[in-house]
Amino acid sequence: MKKLLLISLLLSKSVLIGQTVLNSFPLNLNNPSDEGQIINAEDVKTHDIYVFASDDKKTTILKYNKSLFLTTQFTDSIKFASNRNLIGYSIGEDKNPLLYWASANLRNIRIVKYFPEIKTSRSLNFDFPDNHEYIITSFQKDNAFYLLAKERAQQHLLLYKFDNGNCEIKMFDFSSFAFQNGGGKSLSFSSLIRYYPIQKMDLNDFNPIDKTAAINKMYVLDGHIILTLDYNSKKTHVFDLNIETSDIKEKFFNLPVSQKPIQTANSFYYDKKLFQIAANKDEFLFDIKDFDSGNSIKNTALTKNDTIQFKNSPFLVQTDNNRPQQIKNTAKFLKNLANLSAGISVTKNGENNFITFGGYIEYVNTDYLYNSDEILNFSGMRTQSKMVYFDSMLNKNLDFVKNEKPDPLAIDNLYFFLNTNNTIILQNTLRLKDFYILSYYDPALKQLVMRKFTDGFTNEGPGNPIMNKSVFSKPASFDPIKSH
Repeated sequence: MKKLLLISLLLSKSVLIGQTVLNSFPLNLNNPSDEGQIINAEDVKTHDIYVFASDDKKTTILKYNKSLFLTTQFTDSIKFASNRNLIGYSIGEDKNPLLYWASANLRNIRIVKYFPEIKTSRSLNFDFPDNHEYIITSFQKDNAFYLLAKERAQQHLLLYKFDNGNCEIKMFDFSSFAFQNGGGKSLSFSSLIRYYPIQKMDLNDFNPIDKTAAINKMYVLDGHIILTLDYNSKKTHVFDLNIETSDIKEKFFNLPVSQKPIQTANSFYYDKKLFQIAANKDEFLFDIKDFDSGNSIKNTALTKNDTIQFKNSPFLVQTDNNRPQQIKNTAKFLKNLANLSAGISVTKNGENNFITFGGYIEYVNTDYLYNSDEILNFSGMRTQSKMVYFDSMLNKNLDFVKNEKPDPLAIDNLYFFLNTNNTIILQNTLRLKDFYILSYYDPALKQLVMRKFTDGFTNEGPGNPIMNKSVFSKPASFDPIKSH
Protein backbone atom coordinates (compact mmCIF):
# COMPACT_ATOMS: atom_id res chain seq x y z
CA MET A 1 0.00 0.00 0.00
CA LYS A 2 1.28 3.43 -0.90
CA LYS A 3 2.87 5.35 1.97
CA LEU A 4 1.14 8.71 2.22
CA LEU A 5 2.97 11.82 3.33
CA LEU A 6 2.66 12.91 6.97
CA ILE A 7 0.79 16.18 7.22
CA SER A 8 1.18 17.72 10.64
CA LEU A 9 0.31 21.09 12.05
CA LEU A 10 3.40 21.91 14.10
CA LEU A 11 2.83 24.77 16.47
CA SER A 12 5.50 27.26 17.41
CA LYS A 13 5.82 25.67 20.83
CA SER A 14 6.98 22.03 20.80
CA VAL A 15 4.88 19.35 22.45
CA LEU A 16 5.59 15.90 23.82
CA ILE A 17 3.37 13.13 22.56
CA GLY A 18 2.17 10.14 24.55
CA GLN A 19 5.11 7.78 24.20
CA THR A 20 7.60 6.00 26.45
CA VAL A 21 10.73 4.00 25.65
CA LEU A 22 10.15 0.57 27.17
CA ASN A 23 13.55 -0.94 26.48
CA SER A 24 16.29 -1.45 23.93
CA PHE A 25 18.27 -4.53 23.02
CA PRO A 26 21.70 -4.61 21.31
CA LEU A 27 21.27 -6.39 18.00
CA ASN A 28 23.60 -6.44 15.00
CA LEU A 29 21.48 -7.33 11.97
CA ASN A 30 23.27 -8.19 8.76
CA ASN A 31 22.10 -6.03 5.83
CA PRO A 32 18.88 -5.08 7.69
CA SER A 33 17.42 -2.81 5.00
CA ASP A 34 17.25 -5.67 2.49
CA GLU A 35 17.15 -8.82 4.60
CA GLY A 36 15.80 -7.72 7.97
CA GLN A 37 12.31 -8.54 9.29
CA ILE A 38 10.59 -7.80 12.60
CA ILE A 39 7.26 -8.99 14.00
CA ASN A 40 5.68 -8.19 17.37
CA ALA A 41 3.36 -10.78 18.88
CA GLU A 42 1.20 -11.31 21.95
CA ASP A 43 0.31 -14.62 23.52
CA VAL A 44 -3.37 -13.82 24.10
CA LYS A 45 -3.63 -16.44 26.85
CA THR A 46 -0.63 -15.48 29.00
CA HIS A 47 -0.19 -11.90 27.64
CA ASP A 48 3.52 -12.51 27.16
CA ILE A 49 5.00 -10.33 24.41
CA TYR A 50 7.39 -11.57 21.73
CA VAL A 51 9.66 -9.76 19.30
CA PHE A 52 10.93 -11.82 16.36
CA ALA A 53 13.84 -10.21 14.49
CA SER A 54 15.73 -11.83 11.64
CA ASP A 55 18.30 -11.22 8.92
CA ASP A 56 19.79 -13.59 6.34
CA LYS A 57 21.80 -15.46 8.96
CA LYS A 58 19.87 -15.67 12.21
CA THR A 59 16.55 -15.25 14.01
CA THR A 60 16.45 -13.60 17.43
CA ILE A 61 13.49 -14.20 19.73
CA LEU A 62 12.88 -11.93 22.71
CA LYS A 63 10.19 -12.87 25.19
CA TYR A 64 8.75 -10.36 27.68
CA ASN A 65 6.26 -10.96 30.46
CA LYS A 66 3.01 -9.00 30.66
CA SER A 67 4.84 -6.30 32.65
CA LEU A 68 7.20 -6.00 29.65
CA PHE A 69 10.32 -7.24 31.41
CA LEU A 70 12.63 -9.35 29.27
CA THR A 71 12.50 -12.97 30.51
CA THR A 72 14.00 -15.04 27.69
CA GLN A 73 16.23 -14.48 24.67
CA PHE A 74 17.20 -16.98 22.00
CA THR A 75 19.16 -16.65 18.76
CA ASP A 76 18.78 -19.43 16.21
CA SER A 77 20.27 -20.06 12.78
CA ILE A 78 17.96 -19.24 9.87
CA LYS A 79 19.07 -22.35 7.97
CA PHE A 80 15.55 -23.82 8.06
CA ALA A 81 14.09 -20.68 6.47
CA SER A 82 16.86 -19.32 4.27
CA ASN A 83 15.72 -17.06 1.39
CA ARG A 84 12.15 -16.94 2.70
CA ASN A 85 9.79 -14.21 3.89
CA LEU A 86 8.47 -14.17 7.44
CA ILE A 87 4.69 -13.89 7.04
CA GLY A 88 3.22 -14.63 10.45
CA TYR A 89 3.30 -16.42 13.77
CA SER A 90 1.27 -18.55 16.14
CA ILE A 91 1.70 -19.61 19.77
CA GLY A 92 1.41 -23.30 20.63
CA GLU A 93 -0.48 -24.79 23.54
CA ASP A 94 2.90 -25.43 25.17
CA LYS A 95 3.47 -21.62 25.00
CA ASN A 96 6.25 -21.94 22.42
CA PRO A 97 6.12 -19.75 19.29
CA LEU A 98 5.93 -20.89 15.66
CA LEU A 99 7.03 -18.72 12.75
CA TYR A 100 5.79 -19.13 9.17
CA TRP A 101 8.29 -18.60 6.37
CA ALA A 102 6.94 -18.46 2.79
CA SER A 103 8.88 -19.43 -0.32
CA ALA A 104 9.32 -16.84 -3.06
CA ASN A 105 6.66 -18.46 -5.26
CA LEU A 106 4.21 -18.71 -2.32
CA ARG A 107 3.68 -22.44 -2.92
CA ASN A 108 5.33 -23.67 0.25
CA ILE A 109 5.60 -22.62 3.90
CA ARG A 110 8.36 -23.66 6.25
CA ILE A 111 6.98 -23.77 9.79
CA VAL A 112 9.66 -23.43 12.45
CA LYS A 113 8.77 -24.07 16.07
CA TYR A 114 11.13 -22.46 18.56
CA PHE A 115 11.83 -23.55 22.11
CA PRO A 116 13.45 -20.48 23.70
CA GLU A 117 13.80 -22.06 27.14
CA ILE A 118 15.96 -24.94 25.90
CA LYS A 119 17.49 -23.02 22.97
CA THR A 120 16.45 -25.25 20.10
CA SER A 121 14.02 -25.35 17.16
CA ARG A 122 12.19 -27.81 14.94
CA SER A 123 11.15 -27.39 11.31
CA LEU A 124 7.97 -28.55 9.55
CA ASN A 125 7.12 -28.31 5.86
CA PHE A 126 3.75 -27.39 4.32
CA ASP A 127 2.97 -27.56 0.61
CA PHE A 128 -0.25 -25.97 -0.59
CA PRO A 129 -2.62 -28.47 -2.23
CA ASP A 130 -3.06 -28.58 -6.01
CA ASN A 131 -6.45 -26.83 -5.85
CA HIS A 132 -4.89 -23.79 -4.19
CA GLU A 133 -4.74 -20.80 -6.59
CA TYR A 134 -3.52 -17.72 -4.71
CA ILE A 135 -3.39 -16.17 -1.25
CA ILE A 136 -5.70 -13.24 -0.53
CA THR A 137 -4.56 -12.20 2.96
CA SER A 138 -3.38 -13.50 6.33
CA PHE A 139 -4.16 -12.79 9.97
CA GLN A 140 -3.71 -14.00 13.54
CA LYS A 141 -6.61 -14.89 15.82
CA ASP A 142 -6.53 -16.50 19.28
CA ASN A 143 -2.87 -17.51 18.92
CA ALA A 144 -3.52 -19.28 15.59
CA PHE A 145 -2.31 -18.20 12.14
CA TYR A 146 -4.78 -18.01 9.23
CA LEU A 147 -4.45 -17.66 5.48
CA LEU A 148 -7.44 -16.84 3.29
CA ALA A 149 -7.00 -18.10 -0.28
CA LYS A 150 -8.83 -18.68 -3.54
CA GLU A 151 -9.46 -22.21 -4.83
CA ARG A 152 -8.45 -22.89 -8.42
CA ALA A 153 -11.25 -23.21 -11.04
CA GLN A 154 -13.94 -22.98 -8.36
CA GLN A 155 -16.07 -20.21 -6.82
CA HIS A 156 -14.59 -21.08 -3.44
CA LEU A 157 -12.54 -19.46 -0.71
CA LEU A 158 -10.19 -21.60 1.34
CA LEU A 159 -9.34 -20.74 4.95
CA TYR A 160 -6.15 -22.35 6.26
CA LYS A 161 -5.83 -22.48 10.04
CA PHE A 162 -2.34 -23.25 11.36
CA ASP A 163 -2.34 -24.23 15.02
CA ASN A 164 0.09 -26.35 17.06
CA GLY A 165 1.84 -27.62 13.96
CA ASN A 166 -1.42 -28.73 12.31
CA CYS A 167 -3.30 -27.24 9.36
CA GLU A 168 -7.09 -27.31 9.07
CA ILE A 169 -8.70 -26.16 5.82
CA LYS A 170 -12.25 -24.80 5.59
CA MET A 171 -13.99 -24.24 2.25
CA PHE A 172 -16.59 -21.51 1.60
CA ASP A 173 -18.68 -22.16 -1.52
CA PHE A 174 -20.01 -19.07 -3.35
CA SER A 175 -21.19 -20.91 -6.47
CA SER A 176 -24.89 -20.69 -5.54
CA PHE A 177 -24.88 -16.89 -5.11
CA ALA A 178 -25.60 -14.40 -7.87
CA PHE A 179 -23.52 -11.28 -8.48
CA GLN A 180 -24.85 -8.41 -10.58
CA ASN A 181 -23.71 -4.84 -10.87
CA GLY A 182 -26.07 -1.86 -10.73
CA GLY A 183 -26.79 -2.18 -14.45
CA GLY A 184 -27.86 -5.83 -14.11
CA LYS A 185 -24.71 -7.33 -15.66
CA SER A 186 -23.75 -10.67 -14.10
CA LEU A 187 -20.23 -11.53 -13.01
CA SER A 188 -18.61 -14.46 -11.25
CA PHE A 189 -17.33 -14.39 -7.69
CA SER A 190 -13.84 -15.30 -8.95
CA SER A 191 -13.67 -12.38 -11.37
CA LEU A 192 -15.14 -10.00 -8.78
CA ILE A 193 -12.44 -10.61 -6.19
CA ARG A 194 -9.67 -10.79 -8.76
CA TYR A 195 -10.62 -7.47 -10.33
CA TYR A 196 -11.38 -5.89 -6.94
CA PRO A 197 -9.06 -7.66 -4.46
CA ILE A 198 -10.37 -8.20 -0.94
CA GLN A 199 -8.78 -5.79 1.54
CA LYS A 200 -8.64 -6.81 5.21
CA MET A 201 -9.74 -4.15 7.71
CA ASP A 202 -8.47 -4.02 11.29
CA LEU A 203 -11.32 -3.38 13.70
CA ASN A 204 -8.91 -2.51 16.52
CA ASP A 205 -7.02 0.14 14.58
CA PHE A 206 -7.66 3.18 12.45
CA ASN A 207 -8.00 2.22 8.77
CA PRO A 208 -6.96 5.10 6.47
CA ILE A 209 -9.07 6.17 3.50
CA ASP A 210 -6.64 4.75 0.93
CA LYS A 211 -7.41 1.37 2.51
CA THR A 212 -11.16 1.72 3.16
CA ALA A 213 -11.77 2.92 -0.41
CA ALA A 214 -11.35 -0.72 -1.48
CA ILE A 215 -14.51 -2.06 -3.13
CA ASN A 216 -14.36 -5.44 -1.36
CA LYS A 217 -13.43 -5.64 2.32
CA MET A 218 -13.22 -8.27 5.04
CA TYR A 219 -13.49 -8.04 8.83
CA VAL A 220 -12.39 -10.76 11.25
CA LEU A 221 -14.69 -11.26 14.24
CA ASP A 222 -14.86 -13.99 16.88
CA GLY A 223 -15.79 -17.11 14.92
CA HIS A 224 -16.85 -15.14 11.84
CA ILE A 225 -15.52 -13.32 8.80
CA ILE A 226 -17.64 -10.52 7.36
CA LEU A 227 -17.27 -9.68 3.66
CA THR A 228 -18.71 -6.39 2.39
CA LEU A 229 -18.81 -6.10 -1.41
CA ASP A 230 -19.60 -2.68 -2.88
CA TYR A 231 -19.40 -3.48 -6.60
CA ASN A 232 -23.11 -2.59 -7.07
CA SER A 233 -24.09 1.09 -7.27
CA LYS A 234 -27.44 0.39 -5.57
CA LYS A 235 -26.65 -1.92 -2.65
CA THR A 236 -23.94 -3.41 -0.45
CA HIS A 237 -23.65 -7.18 -0.82
CA VAL A 238 -22.64 -8.79 2.48
CA PHE A 239 -21.60 -12.32 3.45
CA ASP A 240 -21.21 -13.66 6.99
CA LEU A 241 -18.80 -16.63 6.97
CA ASN A 242 -18.96 -18.97 9.95
CA ILE A 243 -15.38 -20.10 10.57
CA GLU A 244 -16.43 -23.18 12.54
CA THR A 245 -19.17 -24.57 10.29
CA SER A 246 -18.24 -23.07 6.87
CA ASP A 247 -21.83 -21.81 6.56
CA ILE A 248 -22.45 -18.61 4.60
CA LYS A 249 -25.24 -16.11 5.25
CA GLU A 250 -26.06 -13.54 2.59
CA LYS A 251 -27.42 -10.03 3.21
CA PHE A 252 -28.17 -6.94 1.13
CA PHE A 253 -28.16 -3.35 2.37
CA ASN A 254 -29.64 -0.79 0.00
CA LEU A 255 -27.53 2.30 -0.51
CA PRO A 256 -29.12 5.70 0.17
CA VAL A 257 -31.05 6.93 -2.87
CA SER A 258 -30.17 10.14 -4.69
CA GLN A 259 -32.24 12.17 -7.13
CA LYS A 260 -29.40 11.75 -9.64
CA PRO A 261 -27.29 8.66 -10.44
CA ILE A 262 -24.75 7.77 -7.76
CA GLN A 263 -21.17 8.19 -9.00
CA THR A 264 -19.32 6.68 -6.05
CA ALA A 265 -20.35 4.66 -2.99
CA ASN A 266 -18.89 2.40 -0.33
CA SER A 267 -19.46 0.99 3.16
CA PHE A 268 -17.65 0.16 6.40
CA TYR A 269 -18.61 -2.41 9.04
CA TYR A 270 -18.08 -1.43 12.66
CA ASP A 271 -19.62 -2.43 16.02
CA LYS A 272 -22.54 -4.40 14.51
CA LYS A 273 -23.43 -1.53 12.20
CA LEU A 274 -22.93 -0.85 8.52
CA PHE A 275 -21.90 2.72 7.67
CA GLN A 276 -22.69 3.63 4.05
CA ILE A 277 -21.67 6.63 1.95
CA ALA A 278 -22.96 7.55 -1.52
CA ALA A 279 -22.26 10.67 -3.54
CA ASN A 280 -22.35 12.44 -6.86
CA LYS A 281 -21.22 15.95 -7.73
CA ASP A 282 -24.51 17.37 -6.39
CA GLU A 283 -25.32 15.29 -3.28
CA PHE A 284 -23.68 13.66 -0.27
CA LEU A 285 -25.60 10.81 1.42
CA PHE A 286 -24.74 8.92 4.61
CA ASP A 287 -26.61 6.04 6.28
CA ILE A 288 -26.01 3.92 9.38
CA LYS A 289 -27.83 0.57 9.43
CA ASP A 290 -28.18 -2.07 12.12
CA PHE A 291 -26.26 -5.07 10.83
CA ASP A 292 -28.61 -7.73 12.22
CA SER A 293 -31.96 -6.22 11.25
CA GLY A 294 -30.92 -4.05 8.31
CA ASN A 295 -32.98 -1.18 9.72
CA SER A 296 -31.74 2.38 9.23
CA ILE A 297 -30.51 4.02 12.44
CA LYS A 298 -29.38 7.34 11.04
CA ASN A 299 -29.39 9.01 7.64
CA THR A 300 -28.03 12.32 6.39
CA ALA A 301 -28.50 13.97 2.99
CA LEU A 302 -26.77 17.15 1.88
CA THR A 303 -26.52 19.04 -1.40
CA LYS A 304 -23.60 20.89 -2.90
CA ASN A 305 -25.14 24.16 -1.70
CA ASP A 306 -25.26 23.09 1.94
CA THR A 307 -22.66 23.76 4.62
CA ILE A 308 -21.64 20.56 6.41
CA GLN A 309 -22.05 21.60 10.03
CA PHE A 310 -20.65 18.37 11.48
CA LYS A 311 -17.16 18.75 9.99
CA ASN A 312 -14.35 18.62 12.55
CA SER A 313 -11.71 19.37 9.94
CA PRO A 314 -11.44 21.32 6.70
CA PHE A 315 -12.15 19.69 3.35
CA LEU A 316 -8.73 18.52 2.16
CA VAL A 317 -7.36 17.23 -1.13
CA GLN A 318 -3.98 15.56 -1.55
CA THR A 319 -2.29 14.49 -4.77
CA ASP A 320 0.61 12.06 -4.59
CA ASN A 321 2.88 12.96 -1.65
CA ASN A 322 2.28 16.67 -1.92
CA ARG A 323 1.02 18.76 0.94
CA PRO A 324 -2.80 18.68 1.20
CA GLN A 325 -4.72 21.74 0.10
CA GLN A 326 -7.96 22.98 1.57
CA ILE A 327 -11.12 22.83 -0.52
CA LYS A 328 -13.29 25.90 -0.06
CA ASN A 329 -16.82 24.49 -0.01
CA THR A 330 -19.09 21.47 -0.27
CA ALA A 331 -19.61 21.84 -4.02
CA LYS A 332 -15.88 21.65 -4.77
CA PHE A 333 -15.44 18.76 -2.35
CA LEU A 334 -18.21 16.76 -4.07
CA LYS A 335 -16.81 17.56 -7.50
CA ASN A 336 -13.52 15.98 -6.41
CA LEU A 337 -15.12 13.06 -4.56
CA ALA A 338 -17.40 12.06 -7.45
CA ASN A 339 -14.42 10.96 -9.55
CA LEU A 340 -12.80 8.84 -6.82
CA SER A 341 -13.54 5.56 -5.07
CA ALA A 342 -15.46 6.61 -1.96
CA GLY A 343 -14.26 5.49 1.44
CA ILE A 344 -15.43 5.76 5.02
CA SER A 345 -13.51 4.85 8.16
CA VAL A 346 -14.75 4.50 11.75
CA THR A 347 -12.74 4.01 14.92
CA LYS A 348 -13.35 4.47 18.64
CA ASN A 349 -12.25 7.71 20.31
CA GLY A 350 -13.14 7.38 23.98
CA GLU A 351 -16.91 7.11 24.11
CA ASN A 352 -17.22 8.69 20.67
CA ASN A 353 -16.69 7.34 17.17
CA PHE A 354 -14.11 9.12 15.06
CA ILE A 355 -15.26 8.98 11.44
CA THR A 356 -13.52 10.01 8.22
CA PHE A 357 -15.39 10.55 4.96
CA GLY A 358 -13.49 10.69 1.70
CA GLY A 359 -12.32 9.07 -1.49
CA TYR A 360 -9.12 7.79 -3.04
CA ILE A 361 -7.70 6.68 -6.37
CA GLU A 362 -4.31 5.33 -7.39
CA TYR A 363 -3.27 4.91 -10.98
CA VAL A 364 -0.14 4.29 -13.05
CA ASN A 365 1.11 6.81 -15.60
CA THR A 366 3.41 5.78 -18.42
CA ASP A 367 6.10 8.35 -19.24
CA TYR A 368 7.59 8.93 -22.69
CA LEU A 369 10.44 11.23 -23.71
CA TYR A 370 11.75 12.38 -27.09
CA ASN A 371 15.36 11.51 -27.83
CA SER A 372 17.79 13.60 -29.91
CA ASP A 373 16.26 12.21 -33.11
CA GLU A 374 12.81 13.30 -31.91
CA ILE A 375 11.71 9.70 -31.53
CA LEU A 376 9.29 9.01 -28.68
CA ASN A 377 10.76 6.45 -26.28
CA PHE A 378 9.34 4.79 -23.18
CA SER A 379 11.04 6.24 -20.10
CA GLY A 380 9.24 4.59 -17.20
CA MET A 381 6.08 4.29 -15.15
CA ARG A 382 4.98 6.28 -12.13
CA THR A 383 2.27 5.65 -9.59
CA GLN A 384 0.08 8.64 -8.84
CA SER A 385 -2.72 9.11 -6.34
CA LYS A 386 -5.40 11.51 -5.23
CA MET A 387 -7.38 11.64 -1.99
CA VAL A 388 -10.05 13.93 -0.54
CA TYR A 389 -11.44 13.72 2.99
CA PHE A 390 -12.85 15.40 6.09
CA ASP A 391 -13.40 14.26 9.67
CA SER A 392 -16.42 14.08 11.95
CA MET A 393 -17.32 12.60 15.30
CA LEU A 394 -20.36 10.65 16.48
CA ASN A 395 -21.26 10.20 20.14
CA LYS A 396 -22.53 6.91 21.60
CA ASN A 397 -26.05 7.83 20.46
CA LEU A 398 -24.70 8.29 16.91
CA ASP A 399 -25.34 12.02 16.95
CA PHE A 400 -22.72 14.29 15.37
CA VAL A 401 -20.68 16.28 17.89
CA LYS A 402 -18.22 19.11 17.36
CA ASN A 403 -14.70 18.70 18.67
CA GLU A 404 -12.35 20.88 16.69
CA LYS A 405 -9.15 19.89 18.50
CA PRO A 406 -9.43 16.45 20.09
CA ASP A 407 -6.44 15.15 22.02
CA PRO A 408 -4.34 12.78 19.92
CA LEU A 409 -5.01 9.07 20.12
CA ALA A 410 -2.23 6.56 20.64
CA ILE A 411 -2.23 5.77 16.92
CA ASP A 412 -1.87 9.50 16.13
CA ASN A 413 1.17 9.69 18.37
CA LEU A 414 2.67 6.58 16.83
CA TYR A 415 2.26 7.86 13.27
CA PHE A 416 3.67 11.24 14.27
CA PHE A 417 6.76 9.56 15.72
CA LEU A 418 7.29 7.39 12.63
CA ASN A 419 7.00 10.25 10.22
CA THR A 420 9.39 12.47 12.15
CA ASN A 421 12.02 9.73 12.65
CA ASN A 422 12.88 8.54 9.17
CA THR A 423 16.20 6.90 10.07
CA ILE A 424 14.65 3.95 11.86
CA ILE A 425 13.75 0.81 9.88
CA LEU A 426 11.80 -2.46 10.18
CA GLN A 427 9.12 -0.82 12.30
CA ASN A 428 6.29 -3.08 13.46
CA THR A 429 3.24 -2.29 15.57
CA LEU A 430 1.32 -4.33 18.12
CA ARG A 431 -2.02 -3.13 19.50
CA LEU A 432 -2.70 -4.06 23.12
CA LYS A 433 -5.75 -3.18 25.22
CA ASP A 434 -4.87 0.40 26.15
CA PHE A 435 -1.77 1.21 24.12
CA TYR A 436 0.45 0.34 21.18
CA ILE A 437 3.93 -1.13 21.16
CA LEU A 438 6.22 -0.06 18.34
CA SER A 439 9.33 -2.14 17.77
CA TYR A 440 11.95 -1.00 15.30
CA TYR A 441 15.61 -1.30 14.42
CA ASP A 442 17.98 1.63 14.86
CA PRO A 443 20.82 0.94 12.39
CA ALA A 444 23.03 3.71 13.78
CA LEU A 445 22.91 2.37 17.34
CA LYS A 446 22.48 -1.26 16.23
CA GLN A 447 19.65 -1.68 18.66
CA LEU A 448 16.14 -3.06 18.65
CA VAL A 449 13.95 -0.50 20.43
CA MET A 450 10.46 -0.87 21.90
CA ARG A 451 8.27 2.16 22.54
CA LYS A 452 4.88 2.44 24.17
CA PHE A 453 2.29 4.87 22.75
CA THR A 454 -0.78 6.02 24.65
CA ASP A 455 -3.58 8.51 24.10
CA GLY A 456 -3.07 12.21 24.79
CA PHE A 457 -0.05 14.33 25.64
CA THR A 458 2.61 13.64 28.23
CA ASN A 459 2.62 17.31 29.24
CA GLU A 460 0.39 20.35 28.92
CA GLY A 461 0.74 21.21 25.26
CA PRO A 462 -1.00 23.91 23.25
CA GLY A 463 -2.85 21.43 21.05
CA ASN A 464 -2.72 18.38 18.88
CA PRO A 465 0.30 18.52 16.57
CA ILE A 466 -1.44 16.16 14.17
CA MET A 467 -3.79 17.73 11.67
CA ASN A 468 -5.62 14.63 10.62
CA LYS A 469 -4.95 10.93 11.05
CA SER A 470 -6.56 10.03 7.74
CA VAL A 471 -3.41 10.93 5.84
CA PHE A 472 -1.38 8.12 7.38
CA SER A 473 -0.90 4.60 6.10
CA LYS A 474 -1.10 2.13 8.93
CA PRO A 475 2.07 0.13 9.67
CA ALA A 476 0.86 -3.46 9.28
CA SER A 477 1.86 -6.30 11.58
CA PHE A 478 3.25 -7.88 8.42
CA ASP A 479 2.70 -7.32 4.73
CA PRO A 480 -0.17 -9.34 3.27
CA ILE A 481 0.78 -11.91 0.68
CA LYS A 482 -0.34 -10.97 -2.80
CA SER A 483 -0.41 -13.06 -5.91
CA HIS A 484 -0.09 -11.50 -9.34
